[in-house]
Amino acid sequence: MTDHATTPGPAAQQKIDTSVPHSARIWNHWLGGKDNYPVDEAAGDAYSAVFPGIVTIARSSRAFLSRNITHLVTEAGIRQFLDVGTGLPTGDNTHQVAQRLAPEARIVYVDHDPMVLTHARALLTSTPEGATAYIDAELSDPDHILAVAAETLDLTRPTALILSNILGHVADYDQARAIVTRLMDELPSGSYLSINDGSRGTDTDYEQAQDAYNETGAVPYFLRPVDKIEGFFDGLELLDPGVVSVPFWRPAPDAPTPVPIGEHGGLARKP
Repeated sequence: MTDHATTPGPAAQQKIDTSVPHSARIWNHWLGGKDNYPVDEAAGDAYSAVFPGIVTIARSSRAFLSRNITHLVTEAGIRQFLDVGTGLPTGDNTHQVAQRLAPEARIVYVDHDPMVLTHARALLTSTPEGATAYIDAELSDPDHILAVAAETLDLTRPTALILSNILGHVADYDQARAIVTRLMDELPSGSYLSINDGSRGTDTDYEQAQDAYNETGAVPYFLRPVDKIEGFFDGLELLDPGVVSVPFWRPAPDAPTPVPIGEHGGLARKP
């Protein structure tokens, strides 16, 4: 298995379109990152002017993921992570959290965005004991993801699959379910699935803001009812407290009192 690898693909040769806002770059802006363009900042600021809570959702999503990874490393003994749709690097990326706790952890990131590719080197940092790798691949091609991930990860050993704010980009729910199923089918018993995505039924202001954003011509992101997010975990053993608004997923003892937001997620084990 390789310690550091980037698998180039068609996106590597694509020109970055700086005239159209992109969801990954807008998300980076909301997280306080600098890897975005004026068009992304303008779109992000326009969105947050209509719905200021989006910044809380973005940062709560990242905190949820960090707590998931911490549990996986310290309680479940997981040392392999397949993070699909990683987006642009900011703080506390998957490899940083995992390798801080277990330097031997191995992480494969997957994305298909030319700007993310230009920052692959930032993602491809690793402890000497562990490994990180980056795959240029579409979520819609799980077979390719699995084949290339196997160059860095031993997929006969328990692995955590992370799908953070990516399934909302798959408009068709059955297709999204099929992708999750295909990826998990290849992983052995004792593997885990971590999902968090924007949800409907908690915050109508968020729903209206996102629906309006989807009509602008930017890369759309579709919010789903909570029961649809729960459906991604069918056949798996959900850890307590189940699929919940992300601030309620095992908050730190010193965390502020959780407040529900339109972002739900959970963590489940494959029997």
